[in-house]
Amino acid sequence: MVKAEGILRPLIATDLEQVILIDEGNTGRSRKNFFEKRVAAALKDPKEYVYIAYVNGGNVQGYLLARLQHGEFGIDKVIAVVDDIGVSKEAQGKGIGRVLMQELTTIVQKKGIQEIRSQADWSDQNILHYFSATGFDLAPRYIYERDAGYLDPIVPEEERDSDEIDFSDPSGDDTVALSRDQVPCRSLTKDDLYAITKIDSKIMGFDRSSYYERKMNEIMQESGIRVSLVAELDDHVVGFVMARVDFGEFGRTEPSAIIDTLGVDPNYAHKHVGSALLSQLMANLTVLRTDHVRTEAGSDQLSLISFLQNSGFKPAQSLSLTKSL
Repeated sequence: MVKAEGILRPLIATDLEQVILIDEGNTGRSRKNFFEKRVAAALKDPKEYVYIAYVNGGNVQGYLLARLQHGEFGIDKVIAVVDDIGVSKEAQGKGIGRVLMQELTTIVQKKGIQEIRSQADWSDQNILHYFSATGFDLAPRYIYERDAGYLDPIVPEEERDSDEIDFSDPSGDDTVALSRDQVPCRSLTKDDLYAITKIDSKIMGFDRSSYYERKMNEIMQESGIRVSLVAELDDHVVGFVMARVDFGEFGRTEPSAIIDTLGVDPNYAHKHVGSALLSQLMANLTVLRTDHVRTEAGSDQLSLISFLQNSGFKPAQSLSLTKSL
């Protein structure tokens, strides 16, 4: 397919060096690790990624990286998420970014996907102008983050409000950070798939086995450092948190942990399972020298927002963006 003076085609492994150079020229820092892991993941599972290159004169002048999400952050439909987009400095101002987004739109529409999302720093006027010009609006979702420091008990047992928040839907129990020692947590393994799928079915009211099978495959094989956990009480799994350490999505140059999914068996609400999982996750991330933890919530997920805020999360300086197709 020819656009203007260049050609649009799928990004291939041999383009990686040029992509890294384009990004470094625009950001002033190398994100080689991020791009290497993303390309490796796409080569393993190409159906889950849309990577586009704009080539002119044999050189890559622009690229767009997008992946498909099937259920992360409680979203109940398949969406395309733009992880990164870049145009070489010498080729900027020629509409290449718009051409790349048009191509992505065409591809995902053919897949039956009706929404594209991304994130951007609110102070980055150039990228916000780009997303606005290509048809994006603010999404009714919020990005939350906190430092990856230890999450210690903050309210004595005798002083807690007896009317605790039932946070079994979608992902926890109450807003009090309880010592993780009282609810044992361990690393998630492939043998936990049935248990976490069963918990999620209780919470959501329908089966999402295919989503968790794919996430489990990511945990065991894919990019990034996986730090997912399960909590156990009465000799069985009663909660889980699925998280990963990423190295540069949405233009970031520092690694951060992303919480994809958090769930607690409704039968164990008010047992501080969600708080214990977060506490253990924060302890693990501190050892890994990861500075920040991020997640997102819909504007209507009030219990989740309350839980995050009482666990030390604050609104990030990032905007969630959406384009309906």
